[in-house]
Formats: sequence, structure tokens, C-alpha cells
Amino acid sequence: MDMGKSSEAEMSGSVSSVIDYEVFLSFRGPDTRQGFADCLYHDMQEANIRVFFDEEGLHVGKEIADELPMAIKKSKIYVPIFSKGYASSPWCLRELAQMVDCVKSKPSEKEIIPILYNVKPRDVKLKSQQYISALEEHEKKFGCKTRREWENALKSVAKIKGRELKKQGCRLPPKKLPSLSFLRYFLHGSEVGFHPFKSIALV
Repeated sequence: MDMGKSSEAEMSGSVSSVIDYEVFLSFRGPDTRQGFADCLYHDMQEANIRVFFDEEGLHVGKEIADELPMAIKKSKIYVPIFSKGYASSPWCLRELAQMVDCVKSKPSEKEIIPILYNVKPRDVKLKSQQYISALEEHEKKFGCKTRREWENALKSVAKIKGRELKKQGCRLPPKKLPSLSFLRYFLHGSEVGFHPFKSIALV
């Protein structure tokens, strides 16, 4: 995790310093870090959205492992960016499972808004080998119980209406909107104008 990428520069890196976030971005670094995820992060920053931006490649040490669950717990909206390699990352799947648990425990306070980046709904629903192959590999290392937990998390999020990215990159809306209204506009396309996503129902 790149502490400099968090929207609050004063974070010291300790669990106690983690503040409340409006958005937690979950993504696999090699797939989207240098493109869509980074672009979306900066767009939300410009809209004054407090966003936790985690870089998978820097997941090292007990301190980081402790801080991520706390950041998820203190976030309001979860945005998993499902890419081709998302399920190959145990970190991403752990994050996803905790997001699902947090939403179940506080459904009126938290929500998940999934984005599909170069994958299809059937991949997230585990109706293709795209994610199943990765889960099979995880089972060898983490066991059947963990695989089932991660499968259930994927299937749970697959029931949520999401957005499928039609092209690389991202664009700001023609008019900036304040805080969370911006995010919901960007992801739901509720205002008139262009949008880089098409609405999809994963179910």
C-alpha cells in the first residue's frame, strides 16, 4: 500500500491513524494501477472525495495487513475493479470478502459498486474459467474453506448491478459534482452526458 496515495496525507501508517473514508478502491495493481484505477482515484480526489487507494504490490508486513481491514471497515462505499487478474490476487479476494461482510453488517450505511474492467459478468459469476482457475490455485495454498469464502464473496457481488468498462482510461464528467454525488454520477451515469461505462446487471 502506498501511503502517499491515500487521500489524507497526514496518515502515519498505524492502525490508530486510519480515518473514515468515503470510498475504498480495490484493484489488482498490474492490471489497472497505471491506468484506470489511478485515473479514477485522481478524479475522485479532485471532487474532494476521501478515497483509500491501496497498491497491492506494497502489501508487506504486519502493520499493512492490520491497516487494510481497518480502512475497509471505516469506508462507506467499496469499488472493486474486477480485471482479468483480480481473482489471482489473494489480497484482492480478502478485501472483497471483508467488503461483503461489512455491507451485510451495516446494509444501510455501506454499499458495493463493482466495475468490470475487460472482463464479463459471467467471469465474476464464476461461469467461466477466468476466475475459477485462479481459485483452484488458491485452494492448493489456502485450503477449501478459504476458497469457498472467496467464491461466496464473488457470487455475492455478482448479484449487484455494476459497470462494464468499454474502453481504457476514464474521463471526468462535463461538470464536477460535489463529493459523493460525483462518485455516484461517475459510476451510475445519472446525469445527462457522455459516460465511459455501460450499465450491466450481473444477475
